[in-house]
Amino acid sequence: MIKVQEIPLNQIRRPLPRTNDPDKVKALMESIAAIGQQEPIDILEVDGQYYGFSGCHRYEACQRLGKETILAKVRKAPKSVLKMHLA
Repeated sequence: MIKVQEIPLNQIRRPLPRTNDPDKVKALMESIAAIGQQEPIDILEVDGQYYGFSGCHRYEACQRLGKETILAKVRKAPKSVLKMHLA
């Protein structure tokens, strides 16, 4: 079951480092500041821990705007699913 909720940015682990396009992050920051976050990021919840693998630009934009939380689609998953994402 997937539910959309606000997740504290500091509780999301991002195990796969990515390099973001600074222009895209800047554009998203302007959009989020003006109209709010429109598209939730996808989060896996494994044993009460949150893991983010997509939405890197939205995550960084919210972080740089000083937001405490980010809108996320949270899907509970077992460790086996997490391992597939990390493979």
